[in-house]
Amino acid sequence: MKASELRGKDQVALQKELNDLLKAQFGLRMQTATQQLSNTSQLKKVRRDIARVKTVLNTKEAK
Repeated sequence: MKASELRGKDQVALQKELNDLLKAQFGLRMQTATQQLSNTSQLKKVRRDIARVKTVLNTKEAK
């Protein structure tokens, strides 16, 4: 997900996106713990997307 896509969304949509990403991160962490995750780069991508969403949310709240 690109930051330009996130900037076009409102705060409610960003909060929903953040919740979805956090649930996905939890699922990936559980798969890693049980050694069922074959593509470990997914965890890194989700973590970065979470950081992007939080950054965009913080900039929208500051305005």
